[in-house]
Amino acid sequence: MYKLLAIGFSAGGMPLASGILAALPGDYPLAIAIVTHLPAGQDSVLAEMLDRVSSLPVAMVIDKTPIQPGHVYVAPPDYHLLVENRNRFALSIDAPVLSVRPSIDVLLETAAEAFEDSLIALTLSGANSDGACGMARAHELGAMTIALSPLKTDFRTLPDAVMAAVDVDYIADQDEIIALLCAAGECA
Repeated sequence: MYKLLAIGFSAGGMPLASGILAALPGDYPLAIAIVTHLPAGQDSVLAEMLDRVSSLPVAMVIDKTPIQPGHVYVAPPDYHLLVENRNRFALSIDAPVLSVRPSIDVLLETAAEAFEDSLIALTLSGANSDGACGMARAHELGAMTIALSPLKTDFRTLPDAVMAAVDVDYIADQDEIIALLCAAGECA
């Protein structure tokens, strides 16, 4: 049974993430963690934007936030988002990964180590390869891995990097991703 859905994206991913969250029902049972590349030194309205379209509560993570089913958690600007002990998130100001902080790789790797086969790892579009190593680690530890088809975005560096790094379980468009997530969460 899946417990956590970890989503990573950068350029071009916001409309996809919004569409996916909008399609999930209010009783969706998985916790959802989201990392996107946000510039340092600016307030982020990402959580508020996603909260407007989601039936699930959406919040920006603060350090040591407990992980609760049916909630959406967004990494704040300039902090890596990590999963600790399957029950809470942590924030880190460790060095950027591939020139970015927060890093998709950091979230996916720590989520995979904590949740193993109870994790769904999803990467959408992006203009750099951050996320490919995390997807490889998630796949290695038994997570379900889903990548946006490179043919479904103008920003295909991330999908292409994921395809080169790991044989993901599913390469899908947005509608197929929604169907997979609903099946995994046993949506009514």
